[in-house]
Amino acid sequence: MANHMISQLDEIPSQRCPCGFARRAFAEASQNAASLHLVDIQEDARAHYHKKMTEMYLVLEGTGQIELDGQRFPVKPMTAIYIKPGCRHRAIGKLKIINIPIPAFDESDEWFD
Repeated sequence: MANHMISQLDEIPSQRCPCGFARRAFAEASQNAASLHLVDIQEDARAHYHKKMTEMYLVLEGTGQIELDGQRFPVKPMTAIYIKPGCRHRAIGKLKIINIPIPAFDESDEWFD
């Protein structure tokens, strides 16, 4: 097996997620240290948290807010957000972000109240 991976995000089909629609690279192998997602945030993003995953968001397009444990913060392009396990979060507004889950994304680690 090669010691590298390459992904073409614009060729990955988008799939529904609690935040909108995501294109997920490197999420197919649970042993990956991280995955990388291009996410189109919709206005109906649902608050959720993870018990194991840390997430880093980088806002690419749009303006809005990030809600972290009930507190809202303004976001705009080039805002970076570090979300620790257990932090209830959601993005508000129409945004395009890069999301880096660590370890790689695991759908069974999405929790809703």
